[in-house]
This record gives sequence, structure tokens and C-alpha cells, in this order.
Amino acid sequence: MGLLLPLTVFGQGSAAKSTTLLNQWLREQSPAWNAWDLGGEFRTRVETFHNSSPASANRHFQKSGVDNDDTYILTREKLHVGYRHSWLQVYAQLRNSNSSGEDRAGRPEEDRLDLQQAYVSLGDLRSFPVQLQVGRMEFVYADERLIGRSDWGNVPRSFDTVRLRFQHNPLWADTFVSRVVVPADGKFNQSNEKDHFWGLYGGVYKLFPWQDLELYFLGRNTDAPNRGNIGSRDIYTVGFRATSPRNSLGNWDYAVEALHQFGNVTQGGRQLQQDAWATSIAAGYTWKHFWGRPRLGFEYNFSTGDSDPNDDKSQTLDNLFPTNHKLYGILDVVGWRNIHNLMARLRLHPAATLTVSLDYHLFWLADTADFFYPQSGAGRNGLGYGRNPSYDNYLGSELDLEVVWSANKWLNLRAGYSHFFAGDYIDQSKQSVGGAADADWAYVQVTAVF
Repeated sequence: MGLLLPLTVFGQGSAAKSTTLLNQWLREQSPAWNAWDLGGEFRTRVETFHNSSPASANRHFQKSGVDNDDTYILTREKLHVGYRHSWLQVYAQLRNSNSSGEDRAGRPEEDRLDLQQAYVSLGDLRSFPVQLQVGRMEFVYADERLIGRSDWGNVPRSFDTVRLRFQHNPLWADTFVSRVVVPADGKFNQSNEKDHFWGLYGGVYKLFPWQDLELYFLGRNTDAPNRGNIGSRDIYTVGFRATSPRNSLGNWDYAVEALHQFGNVTQGGRQLQQDAWATSIAAGYTWKHFWGRPRLGFEYNFSTGDSDPNDDKSQTLDNLFPTNHKLYGILDVVGWRNIHNLMARLRLHPAATLTVSLDYHLFWLADTADFFYPQSGAGRNGLGYGRNPSYDNYLGSELDLEVVWSANKWLNLRAGYSHFFAGDYIDQSKQSVGGAADADWAYVQVTAVF
């Protein structure tokens, strides 16, 4: 189901559903606290990179001649307060993000004390089908391939937004206009006044007994220069996502998404016609009555690449504002641009509070005439990388292991390890600068809510 995150946190249900430790204690003292939502989060994570430092995507997988290792500690604190009375809801959240030992210039994982969310909601969807939200908020739609809060990052994404929701089961629809907030450590974060993101996103629950359907039309209009370093563009994305409701197919589940992106972009002073396509297909089977309830799933992700840099077209997808980390390998080497990605996943629950996941990804460039893109930012260009149409398109494979333990509703611990096996395209790209090597990454994270 596609939802704006604030609705799932506070706005859609009663405040009593937010049962943080602080809320629970306050409500035991007096019923007057039932309308309030107070709480917070503390999260700390240690990450270590070998031959895959996020400081420079161009240095990834280079065997020698560059410092491509990194280890740092990230901490993040959040405090929120919300209040609901009948059709009026207000919510505010402060966030503090710090990094220690980060090599990247400007420390992008650090953004000390700032406003993460602050919005007002008018309307009660339980009694009337329309609700208006105005303010700063986080977005989560579908599985966040195009619109997400990027919560894995130490500085999650938010938008300054006006959003109108219609919800009358089985139909729902959101229309919104927004500007993405650009983090700036030491200053109050402001939205990018030259990057306008708007759209219509809606769906039908159980269009068929075995399918939910979502449809969307999204626009992004930017001018350059702008604080987000995004080139001028007027692009429009139309697509759909179909998924199986929980337990509707017994032990099976599936998800299919497809989209087309059109409009125009400006690159190198030339205006190009945008013409990009992408799709994602996933299916899985869960042995519900076996020990650990194992689920075996397979997924294929594709997005077009630019086949000719000299024509009047751009065929590279603008993947808008995604949460990439959970989708295309946890080492965060690849995004949904110019890519073929096959993935197999085995997920196991040895205990009710314990989840173990083992993923294996295979990656190919859709078109070697285009760049090898990282999860965000410009294509890799330098230190051997570039547009290499004569190279093999096999990038390599990635093995990911993650363990998540929800000790209780207040404490979550997780750890992971990833190894990327460099393929032919990377080997060929790095021959002139000392050769290629595999990459590793590991992390340990603790999250406490109160």
C-alpha cells in the first residue's frame, strides 16, 4: 500500500496507537495524554568499507594507487511531539545527525540539530474521505523505488509539501506539490526553490482478490543552477505497480512495477528529449509451516541506458527520490539507472524476533555506451570509468548477509556483511589504473526508541 509516512506515524489513526515508552507512561498517569504523541529515537551505526569508500564512486574496486577504505561511526537522535483533536492534527520532529571519521568532503552524513518534520493535517479520514496536509514531511510510496525517505542514511529525506488525500475504500489518491529539503549543516535546512516535485499517486485495494493496483503520474521541473546540483529538466513519469495482498495467494506473493519517463533535460548546454523506461518484477514462496518460515524470492530490475550520447535523446532514468539501500544490494554500489539486476533472496525467521536474510545479486549494464551509475549522483567518469561501448557489460555480483534482532518493541539490533565480486566491465575499466579488486562492507547498528 502506498502511503505518506506521516499518516502511518500519527495522522491516520488515533494518537493512542503510537505506543512509545514515554507515551505509555504518560497515558498511565492521565487520560488527558491520550491525544498526545511524544517520543524519540536514538540510532548509532559503525560502518567499515574495503575498496568501496563512499568518498568517491570513481575509486570503487581499484586495486592500487588510491585510498579506498573507510571506517566511521554515525549517530542520530530524533524527538517528536504530536497532538490530535478531532479533525485537527499537528506533528513536529527534531533530528540531530553526527558522523565521526567520515572521509567524504563536507561530511554529508552530518547535519546537526534541525527540523525534520513539521506539518498540520486537517480532516479525519475515519469519518470523511478528504484530508489536507501542509508543512515539512517525509514521503513513503510503495517500496520507495521512486519516492522514499532514505532512512538508511544518517540524514533522512523530507519535503516541504502541500498534499491532499482522498480515501474511500477501496480507492485512495494523493495529489501533492513539493520541494525537497536540502541538508546544510550549521544552517536551517531549506527546500530547493528550483526543484519542484509534484504528482498524482493513487490506487485500488483488491482490484481483484489477488491484486492491489497503484497508478502514478509524477512531474519534476528544475532550473539550474540550484542548491541540489540538479541540471535543468522538465520530466514526467507515468507508471503502475501491482502487488498481491498479504495471504491472497496462499504461500505465493508477487510485485510488478513498470514506468515510462518523458519530457526534456539539459546536458552540456544541449536540450535532449527524455525517453527512459524501467521495470521491476518480483515473486516469492514462503514455507509457512516449516521451521523458520523460510521465504525464497527472485527479482529482476531493469532501467534503460543512453545508447547514443550524440543524438537528441536521453534514455537514462531519473529515479527521482528513492530509498536505494534495500533494493539493489546493501553495499550501495548500484541504483535503478542503466542496469539489469537479477536477485535471489532467502529469508529465515529462526525466532519470532530474529530475521536472517541472504541475498545474491547479478549486475549488467543495460548499455555500455552509457555510464556505470552509483546509487545517486553523476555517472562514474574518471579513474578508468566512462562511456565504454566496446567493453563487456557484466559488472559483477554481490553477496549480502543481514541479521536483524528485535529484542523488544523499544530495541532493535542489526548487522550485515556484503562482498562485491568485480566483473568483466570493471576489470576492463580499471586496467589502465592498476587493475580491479573486489570490495567489502560491514556494519553493526543499534536503534532504541522511547
